[in-house]
Amino acid sequence: MLGTRPEIIKLSPVIRELEARGADYFVVHSNQHYSYELDQVFFEELALGKPAYSLGAKSSSHAKQTAKIMSEIEGVFLKEEPDVVFVQGDTNTVLAAALAAYKLGVFIAHVEAGLRSFDRRMPEEANRVMTDHISDYLFAPTGKAKQNLESEGVGKHELITWRGPFTPKIFVTGNTSVDATKQNLELARETRSNYLSSLGLKPKEYLLVTAHREENVDREEVFREFLQAFKEIGEGTKKKVVYPIHPRARKQLKEFGLKAEGVKLIDPPGYLEFLLLEEGAHCILTDSGGVQEEACTLGVPCVVLRKSSDRPESIDAGAAEL
Repeated sequence: MLGTRPEIIKLSPVIRELEARGADYFVVHSNQHYSYELDQVFFEELALGKPAYSLGAKSSSHAKQTAKIMSEIEGVFLKEEPDVVFVQGDTNTVLAAALAAYKLGVFIAHVEAGLRSFDRRMPEEANRVMTDHISDYLFAPTGKAKQNLESEGVGKHELITWRGPFTPKIFVTGNTSVDATKQNLELARETRSNYLSSLGLKPKEYLLVTAHREENVDREEVFREFLQAFKEIGEGTKKKVVYPIHPRARKQLKEFGLKAEGVKLIDPPGYLEFLLLEEGAHCILTDSGGVQEEACTLGVPCVVLRKSSDRPESIDAGAAEL
């Protein structure tokens, strides 16, 4: 079960492994991300095939989107009767699918379990905490994530399920984002070698920005301050500033009548192109947890544009600054 760009990327190694093992599986796409650039292009580049089901959730309020996905996925589960549903991360898609599965007695496998920011201002925090506490198989990316789960009592008690007594199981697996990055970076270099030059960019001569979170782009004064900061940082470092702008951010930019002076705005690239943008950046400024992980994997310095992070490992390792 997936619905966003990061979920497609991070579940791609899992899907490939299921395919290699001849497992009986199918993919459901909630369409939480709904543009070609944030959706279908990733299936094409990662050779994942077409999802068996697309739910048409699209953008909406958190409540409406979650309810839409729950309502639609319930019918799929009733028809297909899966043994287990894999969800990844902390989006509305994850929580909706997990709740629907839980109520139908379908086991839940949560990839990227145990991440915590301990910041209730983050909408994602509620999604991941609730999903973890109703999941049956929890795949924690790090030992710290496992400790978070254990401190909350996850996996401590035997539970009564529709299939009999069962104790949730926690596994430390590493991060599938690292797998996806390593599996696809060489392909990106081989097939997209002219991408940076087509944008007029040279390696390590630009700063890469990604910002799309509600708290950063949905309030005019905050978004304006970010754009001004990006301009000043570019001038101060004498580096170009490149901003692949998310549809949400572009919409807000237009509605607020803001100008991104000194910032090169580009449409969201495909996954392979974006890997090259990340690899070639002097520094990455982002409010994306997935980009924070990819920057760490690629060895590119990263500044996290949020008040807190659910990926403290990269900060503790000195790979990112909050």
